[in-house]
Amino acid sequence: MVTLRGPLNTLWQAFVAAVGRLDKSLNPKDTFNKLQRHQWRISDSIYVFHVALASFWFFLIPNLFLKLFIPIAYTTAIIIPFTSQFFFRAMPVLVWVLTFFASRYIPVAWRPSISVIVLPTLETVLFGANISDILTRSTFWLLDIVAWIPYGVGHFSLPFVIAAFLWLFRPKEALQFWAAAFGYMNLIGVLIQILFPCAAPWYELIHGLTPADYSMLGSPGGLIRIDAMLGTSGYTMGFSHAPVVFGAFPSLHAGGATMVALATSHFFPHLTYVIWVYALTLYWATMYLTHHYLIDVVVGACLATVTFYYMLPDELREQGATAAPGELLDYRHLSQRSKYETYDLEAPRRGNATDATEFEISDASDEEVDITYRSPSAVGTPTSAAPMLGGRGERVQRGHRHTASIASLIRGDERKEEGWSPIAGGGFSFPASPKRPARD
Repeated sequence: MVTLRGPLNTLWQAFVAAVGRLDKSLNPKDTFNKLQRHQWRISDSIYVFHVALASFWFFLIPNLFLKLFIPIAYTTAIIIPFTSQFFFRAMPVLVWVLTFFASRYIPVAWRPSISVIVLPTLETVLFGANISDILTRSTFWLLDIVAWIPYGVGHFSLPFVIAAFLWLFRPKEALQFWAAAFGYMNLIGVLIQILFPCAAPWYELIHGLTPADYSMLGSPGGLIRIDAMLGTSGYTMGFSHAPVVFGAFPSLHAGGATMVALATSHFFPHLTYVIWVYALTLYWATMYLTHHYLIDVVVGACLATVTFYYMLPDELREQGATAAPGELLDYRHLSQRSKYETYDLEAPRRGNATDATEFEISDASDEEVDITYRSPSAVGTPTSAAPMLGGRGERVQRGHRHTASIASLIRGDERKEEGWSPIAGGGFSFPASPKRPARD
């Protein structure tokens, strides 16, 4: 008990802090005010899809009470600010649950044909053998328990555990991302199962490759041994009357385990190895319990991976993944800074442009223009190893001002005086060239 006191105290303090961060308003006007201030974007059109899909399922549900109660209850929950912060963000998850359970009411005439041969054929072609059939040939009670824990317990409980820990120890954006990614992954998977129904390995073991129809009941597969071990019939009843009996492809058990593993390793890196052991064990359990082929597991894991990284926002990457509640804004500001601002460095100049203030052009006279270079060094510091060449009677200057009278050099050719030299103002002259005698 002493060893648990520290972690339990941490959980309690995190729970109290999380409750303190909740919006406890019960006034619907606050929700409408937020709605008026909301800046609508194209991404908000996804809610139109949610409403349209939910309306379709309510149209198929024959129970009038459910048709009225569920929409009214959910609308009330998202109008009240206190409940809206939970139920509004959970919309993808709730639409997925509605799609899964209401799919039983799809008329048989609307349903596509059930595939029995495609999955085992693909598995044999891609992997060289029916892997799921090989894994189910030898069963043992200890293996049954090892497979049951992740498949029959962890699959239904760990998503809620991840959500709770994200709510307690990570920014609210992390929990919102988890609800969206987990919900959309399962929603896409269920829609694929409805549009492309495929029989699971348990069907092949019971009925062979004979054609299937929607009047057949489901099977718990290897979980029937768990019911016998526990003396219950929960899994037998649940899987026999499942809304989606022929939903082997893709494996949402594998997809859910992959999503849990990715989220845990991303937001709680110290649990990476433990959570991936769980995911790998569940991959094996789906085939050992005759619920999925290997191709189902691979596609389900790929679906979860693509959904996770596609929906992961930039602020929850790198440092933002392990940010504490309320610290995500600092990481957003850091991500918007350039690398020169982050490390307090001077940004390089664009191109080879040079600051015009480093050069100064001054007019010495109407005839001469001095091009003067202003050295960036301090005044009085020698900037050249050679002294300046001054004009006649001009004192040699050793300061930082270097002046070259280029105009006088150029205009020297215009002087007509013989022997004139622009170097020292007449201090040096070339002798006249001797004239050659004329040839006869």
